[in-house]
Amino acid sequence: MAKTKGKQLHLGVLLYGCGHHQAAWLMPDSSVERIGDISYYQSLAQVAEKGYFDAVFFADNQSFPANDSNEMPAFWFDPIVNLTAISQVTNHVGLVTTISSTFSNPFTASRQLLSLDHITKGRVGWNLVTSMRDWEALNHSMEELPARDKRYEKADEFATLMNKLFLSWDSNEFLHDRAEKQLINPLNIQPVNHKGTYFKVAGPSTTPKSPQGKPVAMQAGASKQGIELAAKYADAVYSVSWNLNQAKKFRDKLAEQAKRNEDGNRHIKIFPGLVTYVGRTHEEALAKKAALDEKLPIETALKQLSLFIQQDCSSWEIDKKVPQLPPVEEFTGPVGRYETILEIINDTQPTVKELLGYLNAGGGHFTLIGTPKEIVDQMAVWLEAGMADGFNLMPPTLPGSLEDFVELIVPEMQKREIFRKQYDGHTFREHLGLE
Repeated sequence: MAKTKGKQLHLGVLLYGCGHHQAAWLMPDSSVERIGDISYYQSLAQVAEKGYFDAVFFADNQSFPANDSNEMPAFWFDPIVNLTAISQVTNHVGLVTTISSTFSNPFTASRQLLSLDHITKGRVGWNLVTSMRDWEALNHSMEELPARDKRYEKADEFATLMNKLFLSWDSNEFLHDRAEKQLINPLNIQPVNHKGTYFKVAGPSTTPKSPQGKPVAMQAGASKQGIELAAKYADAVYSVSWNLNQAKKFRDKLAEQAKRNEDGNRHIKIFPGLVTYVGRTHEEALAKKAALDEKLPIETALKQLSLFIQQDCSSWEIDKKVPQLPPVEEFTGPVGRYETILEIINDTQPTVKELLGYLNAGGGHFTLIGTPKEIVDQMAVWLEAGMADGFNLMPPTLPGSLEDFVELIVPEMQKREIFRKQYDGHTFREHLGLE
């Protein structure tokens, strides 16, 4: 295969429970007993750092479905607290937390992120979401989530205000000049005086701007509003792309939207989710997937599908073809995942059971099964085609699939000179090649 022309892949990993496959916790060697042990997450981050990953990432869900005995309680710790603990046992890997603009207080959120960015000397990123479950709203004095348009209107103001607070003053203004008895330079530390529809904040932040300027801004929404938000504020986006065709559609939508902004030439990096089953032989990789699929609880998988498509699937016959689903234009839930499900159905015409098989490790992300060479061949195609600046790994099992990736796939990427052999900088911005 021809050497990729100087392009370098970036890698993040989404840490979730004991793996993204719904049957991961049922495996005899699963780490399910450790999901409430902080040393478990610290060790996963250390594996990612050993593989020179750009970042570890936590999603979030601010509700607990305690009435469901099969739902993984994967969000045991608040992600910022978890990442703070992780920061103490790692030196380079970026630390990305999810922040919900629907529920969060921007002064508090920006202060927490800046604090962690100073603690780590510039390794922090944040993923802005608007949340997706009414169960979460019930924990925040709401009867239900606001409509999507309202959520994104609030998110836009939230992002604007976060940037004001991130940059409200510089640590150079902390003079601590004993001779002149001057502690700060108040002339350059001014209130932000934000007065908007959703937030009123005097400011400035109690914490100066970070060693990397400000935390790296990530975004994950694939709806029209989500892409508009990303085009305005994001340095990089997480995306759901089942195939190259879907990845191109997303890239084109984002690029078109970015052109309409003042800084229309800004390149926003794209990180599609990636699920890998790797073995030293193709058969070994297939066997790893088959062992997990064999233990898949169908009822749990149908429940997840019901969430993704926002209709009850519990009575669907699993050996029959998937019933006709409404077009994406009529769908009111999270659009990215729904488009992916429609794409899988269009590509494969699956039975319900087959569709569950495609979705059961990460919900329909790009999935690669095979040897390191086979997998890196495909990753390089996406990189060379400009459809991915990197990938956000979603390991089917943890730590096993992450360890497999670091041991088998990273060396193959390094051999082709499309991935770093050491960290060249310290901050998350430096890892990603951002200004």
